[in-house]
This record gives sequence, structure tokens and C-alpha cells, in this order.
Amino acid sequence: MTRATYRFREHTIMPDTGPDAEPLTFVMQCVTCDARCGVSGNADAGATWALAHLRNNPGHVRYREHITRPYKVEPGAWQ
Repeated sequence: MTRATYRFREHTIMPDTGPDAEPLTFVMQCVTCDARCGVSGNADAGATWALAHLRNNPGHVRYREHITRPYKVEPGAWQ
């Protein structure tokens, strides 16, 4: 019979803000017609697009923002 010993380790998940992290990105989507603006690193670009889309489509009053935020996991102490 083989004998084994196990150790456990805590981990913490957090937003990755390091210099090599993927960028934070934003996309705005019209709920009515599913149109989307381009991916941007600036949240204001989506709001600007939504207002322009609304001017061209007065009945399209609901929007959804998609945010991609990179995360990383850091190992903690062994228990």
C-alpha cells in the first residue's frame, strides 16, 4: 500500500494590473438590434457610440456594456 502526504495552499484572485497584463477593454452593445461598437480601452467610447446609435435608431434605448478585466491568481502560504 502506498502512503501519501498532502499539503494545502491558499490562493488569492485579484485584478491583474501589472505591466505585462492584458488591457482592460470595453464594448457597448445595443440590446434591441445586437449592434456593437468596436473594442476600446476607453469606457467613454462606448457611451459616445451608444448616443450616435440612438440618434440613428430612436427606438433603441437599451444598451449593455461588456467589460473584459484581466485577473491573476497569487499563491499564498502552504498550510
